[in-house]
Parts: sequence; structure tokens; C-alpha cells
Amino acid sequence: MAAVYSAGLALAIAAPASAETLAEAIALAYDSNPTLQAQRATQRALDENWVQARAGYRPQAQVSGSVAYADIRTPGLGDYIDTNGDGIRDTLVGGRRDDNSASATLQLNQPLYTGGRVAAAVNAAEADILAGREQLRRTEAVVLQSVIQAYADTRRDQEGLRIREENVRVLQRQLDESQARFDVGEITRTDVAQSEARLAAAEAQLSQAQAQLASSRAVYAAVVGQNPGDLAPEPPLSDLLPADVTQAYEAAENNNPQIRQAQYAEQGSRARLAAAKAEHMPSLGLTGSLGYTGQADPWSGEDSSRTVRAGATLTVPLFTGGLTSSRVRAASERHNAERINVEIARRAVMQSLTQAWNQHLASKANIASTDQQVRAARIAAEGTKQEQEVGLRTTLDVLNAEQELRNAELSQVSARRDEFVASSLVLSQMGRLEAPMLDVGVTRYDPATNFNKNRITWGWVPWEEPIAVVDGVLTPKTVEKPTTPQPPPAPK
Repeated sequence: MAAVYSAGLALAIAAPASAETLAEAIALAYDSNPTLQAQRATQRALDENWVQARAGYRPQAQVSGSVAYADIRTPGLGDYIDTNGDGIRDTLVGGRRDDNSASATLQLNQPLYTGGRVAAAVNAAEADILAGREQLRRTEAVVLQSVIQAYADTRRDQEGLRIREENVRVLQRQLDESQARFDVGEITRTDVAQSEARLAAAEAQLSQAQAQLASSRAVYAAVVGQNPGDLAPEPPLSDLLPADVTQAYEAAENNNPQIRQAQYAEQGSRARLAAAKAEHMPSLGLTGSLGYTGQADPWSGEDSSRTVRAGATLTVPLFTGGLTSSRVRAASERHNAERINVEIARRAVMQSLTQAWNQHLASKANIASTDQQVRAARIAAEGTKQEQEVGLRTTLDVLNAEQELRNAELSQVSARRDEFVASSLVLSQMGRLEAPMLDVGVTRYDPATNFNKNRITWGWVPWEEPIAVVDGVLTPKTVEKPTTPQPPPAPK
């Protein structure tokens, strides 16, 4: 018990003294949560796929060069002589020569028509980026849901600890009263023992409550980024929820990031199917080169030869041994799988939404029941204590009444927590669990900013747009522009 209490005390000392709100916790997690930061970096890396795909429209230039040295010996064209006077001919004269050469070439290639290969690759990259944005929204919702649950769990456990501490104080007073009445002979030793047993059980429950609170605080610190202080009550979410489940279903169909991600994945697979079919099409490009060849040592530009070439290259695939047809069939089946995954995602979301909605309704009804239970238990506890003072109730009756009151208070706290978490789950499945939900001052992270920055960057050439139009004539655009989900209004 002492170790648990020390751990809880250490966390309390590290926590800020002022009350924190859920909006402040969400804002801090939105800016600093490592899971969210990593997903944003992944999305920025995914944006580069579009730049890499568009590079297929742009010219490619490369320079190559070489330097060679040759020691040429030709038997029969010379004769060996004696150079050191020992009578042995050891040096070849006239049949050996040195040679060196150097060359440099600049080569340019400009695609004019790729048969739709590049157009399909660009479409696939766009679909992947849009699917990545939905994955980012999904990650944001998961992180915010974790913040909300950690906040609600910590609030619940703080209230639970307060109730357990109050229970220990009440039972301690009850034990003191029982001991005093036993000393004057009004009750028996059995009544005192009953009070002692209940107090010992309450102290054990207090230790458990301290450990549970320490665990919830650790989860809060891991998700939010700081230890919780004195947490303010949770704001109501009723203004954000629809009037009935039908409206929730419609919102999920349009805004749920899991469904939208599956839809963009299907569009990406459709674009890759078009890219596989484009392998049957011819391609056309311009080529040019400038080369110099001459002696390396000594180098002389006047004595070197220069070669300039320019031309057009038309490539028509005739026979690939069935490779291209196999790739088309494989891409077609992958597209079928992604198309089916859209329905899988929709059913999973509808199942989760139905469960969260019913949990919300049950928890909401449970709040009213526990409120009434607490009121009745409090009246019963007071009445039982007064009746004990006049001899109409026993010590055990008082202890049972106090226990029922504490259990009712704990049920009330848990019901409020469950209703709040269930409401946030409904919002999450609807695709409306956004950071500005509770804090309009949060600066929304826009993944399109990085993408727009890279649309015209190093390597862009002005003639790639008409080439893209020509290349996409036979490759219809498969990616539909997304509709940005409207954020819900902040609750009152």
C-alpha cells in the first residue's frame, strides 16, 4: 500500500496545479503526439510519389565520359636488342607503342507519348495520396479517441479514489463510535469486529483505487504528453451527435475515413490496371546526343572529333511471351479485391457504429438510473444511521447502507464515463472526431499544403502539361476529387 501511495504522490507532485480541460489535452496531443507526427511524416513522403510519377513526362539528361590508356605490343613488327651488354637481347624495339583516348557524351531524352503508362502512374499516385490522407484522418481519430478515453478514465479514477477515501473516513468514524458504545456496554464485541472488518476491506479497496489511478495517469501521460493535474469535468457531446442512428449511418457513409480510404485504394488499383493495359501501347520520344572523342594526353579540342545526333524513337511492343497479358490479369484481380474491400470496410464501420450507438443509449439510460440510485442510497444511509441511534437498526445495517451508497456512487461515476466515451466512439465512426471539435483555437494540419508545394518544384518544365494531355487521351482519369468533410460545430 505504501509503494502504491508513494507512486501516486510522485505523479501528483509532477502534475500542474491548475485545472486542465479536455480541449487543452486534445490541443497538446494534436501538436505533439508521436504517433500522429510519424503519420504526418509518412504522408509527406507519400506526396513524393506524385512528383516521381510526373517525372515520366519530363526530359532526362545524362553525361558520360571515359578515359583509356593502352600499352600495345605487336610481335613481328620489331626486334629485341641487348641494352646492358650481357649478350642477352632483353628490350623490344619498334613493336611497342602507348596509346590513350578520352570521350564525353551528353544525351537527352524527351518522351512525347508513353501509351498512357505515365498518365496511369500519375493517377495511381494521386489515389495513393488521397488514401494516405484518409489514413491520416483515421490516425488522428484514433489518437483523439485515446486522449478522450484517457481523460475520462483518469477523471473516473480520481472520483473513485475520492469516494474510497470518503468511505475509509466514514468507516473509521463508525469504528470509533462502535468502540465507544462497546466500552459503555451498549453493543457487543461482534459489532466492533464487523466495523473493523469493513474498515480493513475499505482500506484494501483504497489501495486498489490508488493503483488504478496511477495506471490511468500513466496512460494519460503517454497519450497527451504530460501528467494530468486537476482535470475539469468533461464537456457534453450531445450537440455533436445526430438525432437518430439513421443520420449517423449517412454521415459514416460519406465521412468515415476507413470507408473513404478503401474507396481511394480501389481507384488506385483501377489506375494500375490501366497502367498494365498501357504496356500493349506504342511509345514515342525524342533523343539527342552530343559527343567528343580524342586523345586524352595531351588533350586538344581541335584534334578531337565531335558527334551530334538527333532523332525520334518509336517503340511498338509485339511479343512479350505473355508477360504483359499476365500482368493485366493480375492487376484486374487486385482491382477486384480492392473493390470488395470497400464493402468489407463499410460493413465493419456500420457494425462498430451500431455497437457504439447502442452503448451510448445504454450508458445514457444508466446515468439516470444511477442518479436515482445514489439519491435513494443516500437517504437510506442517513435514515439507517438515525434509526441505529435509537436502537431500531444494528451496526451491520449501517455498514451495509454505507456500502450500498459507495457502490451506487461508483456506478454513477462509471456510467458517466461510459456515456462520454461511447459518444466519442459514435463521432469517431461518423468521421467527425476532429481536433477542432472541442478547441476552435487548434490549427488544423492540412496535408494538402505540402502536396501543393511540390506541384511545381525542381525539375518542372512548362511543356509537360500538353504532353500529359496527349498521354492521357486513352487513359481516362480514375481518381475523383475528394470532398472535404465539414467539421462539426463546437459543443456548447
